Amino acid sequence: MEVSVSFLGSNDYPKTINLLNDSTCDYIHYDVMDGKFVNNKNLSVSELKKTCGLSNKKIDVHLMVSDPDKYIEALLLYNISYITIHSEIDNYKDYIDKIKSYGFRVGLAISPETSVNYIKDDLSNVDMVLVMGVNPGASGQKFIPEVAEKIKELVNLRKEKGYRYKISVDGGINEEVLHYVSDADIIVSASFVLNNLENIELIKQFKE
Repeated sequence: MEVSVSFLGSNDYPKTINLLNDSTCDYIHYDVMDGKFVNNKNLSVSELKKTCGLSNKKIDVHLMVSDPDKYIEALLLYNISYITIHSEIDNYKDYIDKIKSYGFRVGLAISPETSVNYIKDDLSNVDMVLVMGVNPGASGQKFIPEVAEKIKELVNLRKEKGYRYKISVDGGINEEVLHYVSDADIIVSASFVLNNLENIELIKQFKE
């Protein structure tokens, strides 16, 4: 199990990113919000470029935005592991192809109200599926246990169809919910890890 740590909620992004650079996390997770797709705003295009330049870890960008174009283009000079868009935005299929055309691996996120069946036809064309364990847009929410069924469904579809996507889970992750997400490949955590960096190892060892 890999661990991607979000600095959403941090009061000092450079300091937090430097701490994560020295940690054992596998990715640094960049939550980008435009105030339209979700109510909150976080990381403008200029801030995104500036903070990407601070990371020594693999970068996992989560675009919670209604119009991803300008953000995708801002990332062209950086070593990004995944750019994830939401299946709930207009023309999301076009963005899958656009992200791939730039040579990035693409992730497709599904919010708690979105079914796996909604993205079933896209699973052969994505590198990661991000299952939201909370409603997108804010850190510190409680994990919604029902979304665990989506993880199982994605595992079964991957095995049945021979797909190669990774399964990531984001939102409400702490030691009390790890058993719900044990089949995931990547766990995204914010406050649970930022409050105690040793929790990275707790998450990784849980699956062993």
